[in-house]
Amino acid sequence: MSYDYSKVIIALDTSDEQKALEIVRLLKDKVSVFKVGLELFCSQGPEIVKKINNEGCKVFLDLKLHDIPNTVAGAAKACLSTGAFMLDVHASGGYQMMRKAREAVDSADVSQKPILLAITVLTSLDESDLAAVNINKSPTEQVKTLALMAKESGLDGVVASPKEISVIREAAGDDFLIVTPGVRPAWAATGDQKRVMTPAQALDEGADYIVVGRPVTAASDPAEALSKLFQ
Repeated sequence: MSYDYSKVIIALDTSDEQKALEIVRLLKDKVSVFKVGLELFCSQGPEIVKKINNEGCKVFLDLKLHDIPNTVAGAAKACLSTGAFMLDVHASGGYQMMRKAREAVDSADVSQKPILLAITVLTSLDESDLAAVNINKSPTEQVKTLALMAKESGLDGVVASPKEISVIREAAGDDFLIVTPGVRPAWAATGDQKRVMTPAQALDEGADYIVVGRPVTAASDPAEALSKLFQ
């Protein structure tokens, strides 16, 4: 079976601008969306998003905003100047915080408004990790709860592990976007991820986008690793 590379987001897990842009230039003929997370953003600032956009690519600005509602609203509005394609907040910040973020994006005077996503449960966490912070639900149950909160708050979708795709689909419907990190090719190490599937399995489950980082970007030949992503 052939898979659609337009659904692949490459995570630029580096603090080095030159390295990040080299990866973008190397892979942009096959992949058009790249993820800028805290490491790269804190090192290089908003300009890195604009530089990736200038390469003809889109950016998932993965800052996982989580604070009091007014602060998150202000931060979300500030992020719009970068021209990001996707932006995310933590669903655990609650209804009011997510709604304020939604209002900030909707009221902004920008030509292209980003997809607004909610982080559910990080893929590095399992049931024992949730229990340690007094969440006595399975990751699947907690993800479902947070996904429904995000939908009710007017967000476009969620970030969740591939293990929860089918549950989110059933609860939130087909028009609710699901972006899934925690995907690892069969030939790659899982690293610090705990709830994982292969890229092919995640797309087969119904993910709208999958996020892949180190198996591709840390490879000796990233282009070759990308070409083997679905093997």
